[in-house]
Amino acid sequence: MSPNLESPVHTQMAVAAFKSPLGSGEYHGNNKMEGKPSARRRVFVQTETGCVLGMELDRSDNVHTIKRRLRIALNVSTDESSLTFGDLVLKNDLSAVRNDSPLLLTRNSIHRSSSTPCLSPTGRDNQHRDWSGPIEILGQSTRFARTKLLVKEIVKGMKIGVEPLPVHSGLGGAYYFRNSRGECVAIVKPTDEEPFAPNNPKGFVGKALGQPGFKRSVRVGETGFREVAAYLLDHDHFANVPQTALVKISHSIFNINNGVNGNKYPNKKVVSKIASFQQFIPHDFDASDHGTSSFPVSSVHSIGILDIRIFNTDRHAGNLLVRKLDSVGRFDDRVELIPIDHGLCLPECLEDPYFEWIHWPQASIPFSEDELAYIANLDPFKDSAMLRSELPMIREACLRVLVLCTVFLKEAAAYGLCLSEIGEMMSREFRSGEEDPSELEVLCIEARKLVSEREIPSPRTEAGEEEFQFDIDYDDDEEEEEHHDFARYSFGRSVLSKLEESIEEEGESEETGLVNLSISDKVETISNISISLKNTTLGDKNKNHKKSSEGKQGYFPSSSSGNRSANEQLPVSVSFVKLADMNEEEWSLFLERFQELLLPAFAERKSAVPCLRQRLRLGTSCQF
Repeated sequence: MSPNLESPVHTQMAVAAFKSPLGSGEYHGNNKMEGKPSARRRVFVQTETGCVLGMELDRSDNVHTIKRRLRIALNVSTDESSLTFGDLVLKNDLSAVRNDSPLLLTRNSIHRSSSTPCLSPTGRDNQHRDWSGPIEILGQSTRFARTKLLVKEIVKGMKIGVEPLPVHSGLGGAYYFRNSRGECVAIVKPTDEEPFAPNNPKGFVGKALGQPGFKRSVRVGETGFREVAAYLLDHDHFANVPQTALVKISHSIFNINNGVNGNKYPNKKVVSKIASFQQFIPHDFDASDHGTSSFPVSSVHSIGILDIRIFNTDRHAGNLLVRKLDSVGRFDDRVELIPIDHGLCLPECLEDPYFEWIHWPQASIPFSEDELAYIANLDPFKDSAMLRSELPMIREACLRVLVLCTVFLKEAAAYGLCLSEIGEMMSREFRSGEEDPSELEVLCIEARKLVSEREIPSPRTEAGEEEFQFDIDYDDDEEEEEHHDFARYSFGRSVLSKLEESIEEEGESEETGLVNLSISDKVETISNISISLKNTTLGDKNKNHKKSSEGKQGYFPSSSSGNRSANEQLPVSVSFVKLADMNEEEWSLFLERFQELLLPAFAERKSAVPCLRQRLRLGTSCQF
């Protein structure tokens, strides 16, 4: 997909479900079925501009029939376009698509020979309108029972005229949906109203769905299912994540950036969107308005364990809600923490996480026996299989990050590291205009090196010079080569001599560049590795992303917003490690080598002087 893709917003109709008007014999295309799909499946197709069409598929339906229905129902062009299902680009066969799955229609930057015939809509076709409910849950997990009750309450309120309320703070579009008593019971965030998405109501536009978003490793329109993933991974409600589901929802309050007036009064139209749907938890304030010393150790540990597992890149005080509990004594100030806003977790590659709790005193207290038992029972491979089943659109790269971070957490906790030490090993250090790879990234770099040396010996290695390569996701507005030298940590470790980053124009596959590492001094163990990336600063771009005042009594912190394009707002994000480019055999070998390197790294951290372990970290909270 081209990074310069234009995103005109087409007229959105209140079409949320479409029964097949085509005969079973039309456009069968490739009849080879990879599996045995059920006779009828329900899917939700979303265009790059946010239009959503729900439809039921017969066994004989294919990509061509879906595109035809989109043209008829939404009046959108489907020429030179592709239908994608997570990582999979659907050629014609739909056997891999599961029931209740969201699909995305994206335009190709290069024309492909998969055009559909020019068919004229019929009167019968034009009569199709929304016969489905105003809110439909995508997925049938048994953990959505409470969400189904909330949906019934909201629908009852909508029937008697109770309108949702827009959330004015934050960078993305969000809405409080209320029950028949006017109480806020859920917060809804449409995927096409995220920061930089086509229908963002606050001026932060300029990207199409599926392109890199606020974080380089999180695509526009994909934060919603990450919110659901965080909830599903919070086993036994350990970290207190509110009930969250992915839904198709229809209402006239939603924003459309179509022309001058868009979907605004007095011509508001009911539109259907895919959105995250999270239970609203009444609370007293957020963590920025309350002294952290009163937070329960167990709550901080539980949230920290979740953040580490899902590699949360945006855990700031504004998305930690605080609710007072009944006081036992006069001076008792007992509270509980509710973590929200997990749309920037599970990135596609490792970057710099942001853990608000990393320097809180509770994070330095050792884990309890119950917490250690909980961590020991975590099974990242079982969790990955669960997410594939519940969220089939999730990308494999995100699941590999989950596996890597869970393995790291389990080994670190078993070795005796506390929460703050684990968080510090995952966080990058920022000092004197330099951003250094985290200790976790350095471990991954060495593991990749060991895999490369074993699997594919390079000619230069045979000649006496060690070399290996690995992919990164790195985007720079200037599109120029940057040369970065390596320096030592203050611990006096050995040096990697040079890092060259080759920035290439982003193509349809979203792959960018290669990193070549030339190692002048032989690296014997992970404890001898250090990397210091020079000349990498966020500069003026990061000024727009500094911490602002936190929102009160709501789910979103306040933030100034202007009508700026995505390229002006997007911060630079350098990735040193990418996991998705390995095949299954390489990935298994990588995990083995990674685990072998952990114990020496933990021993090195434990032996380090405490004052030298303190990190100066750059605050990169996105707060939207």
